[in-house]
Amino acid sequence: MVNNLLHRLDTHRSMGLDGIHPRVLKELAEVLTKPLSIIYQQSWLTGEVSVDWRLANVPSIYKNGWKEDLGNYRPVSLNLVPGKFMEQIILSAITQHVQDTQVIRPSQHGFMKVRSCLTNLISFYDKVTCLMDEGKAVDVVCLDFSKPFDTISHSILLEKLATHGLDGRTLHWVKNWLDSQAQRVVVNGVKSS
Repeated sequence: MVNNLLHRLDTHRSMGLDGIHPRVLKELAEVLTKPLSIIYQQSWLTGEVSVDWRLANVPSIYKNGWKEDLGNYRPVSLNLVPGKFMEQIILSAITQHVQDTQVIRPSQHGFMKVRSCLTNLISFYDKVTCLMDEGKAVDVVCLDFSKPFDTISHSILLEKLATHGLDGRTLHWVKNWLDSQAQRVVVNGVKSS
């Protein structure tokens, strides 16, 4: 998996905090695969997350609209590429687990591979038209949960994952990763403390 991540690395992305350009990592994939695999395995076995992996520089990227309106800027976390790889490995394990145990319903479209808002709308439209063809009444209530992951309790998330049988080592790693994130805001090259 590590070799695959290195080979698929987008070389047009920004450098991490270590100043290593993604192109260097991609070109050294064959040399880096084994040492990174060992580091990732030890991190998962012990549940320890490197301090460097938990730190992110957060510059604001202009989206559109009036430049003086701070709401028109999007924060972007710049982390170390090796740390992002470990996150992807853990995410892959969790995703596989919830799919294998059918924790996520087929009706879930957000944040799912090959699904989107569009597939959700198509599925919804199909269901509504079938019900209407059968002469049934259809009531619809729409809710919008703004930034749900920003407000979810980490302890509740971990409890839910444990309830659904995620292994203890992965839970321990995720807990350490969530509990110890650190961010620095970067404006015009100046970093907050």
